[in-house]
Amino acid sequence: MTRRELDAAGITDPDLRAAYTDCRRLNARHGRTYFLATRLLPVERRPAVHALYGFARWADDIVDDLDSGATTAERAAALRRLSERLDSGLRVGRSPEPVVHALAHTARRYGIDHRHFTDFLASMRSDLEVTDYADYGELHRYMHGSAAVIGLQMLPVLGTVVPREEAAPHAAALGVAFQLTNFLRDVGEDLDRGRVYLPADLLAAHGVDRNLLLWSRATGRRDPRITGALRAAAALTRSVYREAAPGLPMLDPVSRPCIRTAFVLYGGILKAVADDGYACVHRRAVVAPARRAAVALDGLTRVAAARLAASRRPAEPVRPRRADRHEAFAPTVEETAV
Repeated sequence: MTRRELDAAGITDPDLRAAYTDCRRLNARHGRTYFLATRLLPVERRPAVHALYGFARWADDIVDDLDSGATTAERAAALRRLSERLDSGLRVGRSPEPVVHALAHTARRYGIDHRHFTDFLASMRSDLEVTDYADYGELHRYMHGSAAVIGLQMLPVLGTVVPREEAAPHAAALGVAFQLTNFLRDVGEDLDRGRVYLPADLLAAHGVDRNLLLWSRATGRRDPRITGALRAAAALTRSVYREAAPGLPMLDPVSRPCIRTAFVLYGGILKAVADDGYACVHRRAVVAPARRAAVALDGLTRVAAARLAASRRPAEPVRPRRADRHEAFAPTVEETAV
């Protein structure tokens, strides 16, 4: 965490400053796309976002770090310890564990519902036992805890120009869209972890099952049935982005460029997967650096415009007309390349 961000957020306690800095470090190491977008937030809100994502990254590392050599039982024990620390930290508002300390401070400061953290850890625990999903409904129940609640946690930090409950379904959908994008990009890496996140019925509709995916991963050979299934998964993901898009203009104007940039960058991952011929069983598709830079530059331009507009607004924000909320800032499918 930079000194400027911590000072702007009014975080003065040395232990708390160190805790937020740990969270920022986790995000910078693991989440390039969203870390870049977070740089577009108002400086005083960035520590809270790093706390939320730092906690999520930490829990995810417990479950997914293949290099640690930890057994399933050891990972389950580590998640239990994390859950106990979280419960205590949220109850008293602080923790000796730095990441939990920052999270507890953020949750209290922004009034974030503690159930979102409980639901998140429940999905993390299921990753230790569940290795595939029969259909999208089953997968969606998992993603409520693993992804949708991240969007719901973020809403109080981002702020809205409508009642929060009106924006909540779109925020949840955006979390799901981001995770579906990751599932598609990481099909091969997830196979290495023994997991298939794409719904079994979607795969079966194209003649694909786990054994065919494993064969393709092991041999490096392509199969048109797999390509068809992955293309269908991309279409499903695009439909969830469309559910999420109307929520962008419901956000506080100064927060919109950040989330819009994340929206466009993640959509760019889908385009990269398609451009690579849906070869994600064999390799991870990557958004070209020039494209990432162009999106970031557009985000910076929008940040400047939003801050200028905010400086001219009256103290009490005026709720915009419904047409404005859905026309001015929501990216189109073509614009995001999803």
